[in-house]
Amino acid sequence: MLKRVLIAEDFESTNFSLQKMLEEFGIPNVDFVYYCDDALSKIRIAIEENQAYDLLITDLNFEEDHYVQTLKDGEDLIKAAKKLQPELKVLVFSANDKSGVVDRLVKNYNINAFVRKARSDSKTLKHALEAIQNDEKFFSEDVKNSVRKLNTFEFSNYDIRVIDLLAKGIKVKDIPAYLEENQIKPFGLSSVEKRISLLKDSLNLPNNAQLVAFCKDLGII
Repeated sequence: MLKRVLIAEDFESTNFSLQKMLEEFGIPNVDFVYYCDDALSKIRIAIEENQAYDLLITDLNFEEDHYVQTLKDGEDLIKAAKKLQPELKVLVFSANDKSGVVDRLVKNYNINAFVRKARSDSKTLKHALEAIQNDEKFFSEDVKNSVRKLNTFEFSNYDIRVIDLLAKGIKVKDIPAYLEENQIKPFGLSSVEKRISLLKDSLNLPNNAQLVAFCKDLGII
């Protein structure tokens, strides 16, 4: 049973809408913040007072303003919150549903639900809460379709590192030095060239720029 929920959302209208929906859902204690640092502080205090939150609902993107923040986005918040309270349930409510981002949140932080901000998101959010109440996972259909798209291709950590270096403007001939410096094998030029070529052929992409753009669109870099 969900009794204590924390909302981290920087848009006031969305924040209030979430509060109202949670109250209608029957959750007795709902707190909210507009900044990730404040959310982490509330989670820490709640643990110390033996009144830990059952669920964190957070956006991923937070607009910068004059308040300097240590945690720059929702993913940073989830990572820090899970370190403090590993069993904390997390529902991500965000327009940023890039497949690479969703996949990373599931694999690295074991989030419980992801709902994309959309026209009918209130109904979907209620389904997500019902699933979480029953200790089940919930991902809206558009999010599941996005992740299926990513899982069609097998990107290794090596692939992602190489593509990330390309995205940073590093020339192919210089990539082996970066890989060797970080002990990422294989770091021979021939291995790097073959892997890039294989990725482009598999994805039917004509050049390195298109490969980088494709991976940015997926959210893996």
